[in-house]
Amino acid sequence: MSAPLAGIKVVEVASWLAAPCCASLMADMGAEVIKVEPPEGDTYRKMYDALLGDGSVHPSYQFDNRGKRGVRVNLEDPQGNELVRKLAAEADVFITNLTRPRLERYNLTEDDIHAVRPDAVYAVLSGYGTDGPDSDRQAFDQTAFWARSGAMSVFGDRAEGPLISRGGYGDRTTGLNLLASILAALRLRDQSSEGQYVEVTLQRTGIWALASDVNTALFDREQPEKTSRDLPPNPIWNCYQTKGGRWLLLVMPMALPYWPKFCAMVDRPDWCDDERYSTLPGLMEHGLALVEEIKKMFAAQDLDFWRDKLDQSGLIWEPVADLPDVVEDPALRERGAYSYIVHEQAGAMEIVSAPFEIRGADISVRGPAPDAGQHTAEVFSELGLSESEIEAYVAAGVLK
Repeated sequence: MSAPLAGIKVVEVASWLAAPCCASLMADMGAEVIKVEPPEGDTYRKMYDALLGDGSVHPSYQFDNRGKRGVRVNLEDPQGNELVRKLAAEADVFITNLTRPRLERYNLTEDDIHAVRPDAVYAVLSGYGTDGPDSDRQAFDQTAFWARSGAMSVFGDRAEGPLISRGGYGDRTTGLNLLASILAALRLRDQSSEGQYVEVTLQRTGIWALASDVNTALFDREQPEKTSRDLPPNPIWNCYQTKGGRWLLLVMPMALPYWPKFCAMVDRPDWCDDERYSTLPGLMEHGLALVEEIKKMFAAQDLDFWRDKLDQSGLIWEPVADLPDVVEDPALRERGAYSYIVHEQAGAMEIVSAPFEIRGADISVRGPAPDAGQHTAEVFSELGLSESEIEAYVAAGVLK
């Protein structure tokens, strides 16, 4: 099997999650990815070092940086950013999430990179874009993707305040967006032999992910109602708790074809015969009175009991999976959702695979994340620097 991006070289000058996770997927597809970190290491790496305090290997950092080679370069030194431009001169793709002022200070702007590699794809990840009033505003996925996209205002139950998203949720969604954009730009580069510019933001990716609500707001300029388990869209489009505390989710927005099956399953044929529930508007309006009774029905038996009945009834539903269930799911394992990496310190450890497949192609996790500066000497030796030159740069604090 061939790797889709074999022969493609990527230089990543980025920290945290969104841009690095995109580069890690490119590594899964066979690209050679060189991660450029500052002398003190990527901020994401430093955060885990500070939290763990014992040099332990953190799975999340491994996930977002697997399969890369790592160098440490002092970009504050003009010699350092000159060395990065030399790396970029041999790269097909340059990925960064540095702010515009820093890119200008380090001479790593689009013009700088295209001056040394005219046909490169220059890809920028930011919170809000590289121009406009928020161009230099610092951002995480929880601020730009979650809060400023509007997602934070619509998730959660009506009785609750805004929910804080899980770490990296928006970053990795945005990383997939960045990957798609880079792959399209590489196609354009191959067609035209001209350099390309790609820009992806956390905020606009968040808006895209929330497009059903945002498009409605574009039409009526109103804030949508939050959902509520007490006031669902209809009784069989709702979440219910079973005996023992496990939850299940019914998802039948077009309820009428399923309503008789549901009534038969819970042994309530009278509901099926009731004219108030004979139309979808009627079921949405009058069926809400049944929610409390349905809650009691589900709470009377455990999830395994309902699993069999729901499957046999042909209803659309799923259990609300806890993460231990997800990582042990035999169907996911059979489909290759998880891979192994072997880390020198941690040994063999499981990690989430790329979320897509190309039949007949080699898409696989190719190794652990690099230690800070693990490949500095190796990479710059390949660039043509002698051992003595590399040692001089290290002594001067340009490389580490």
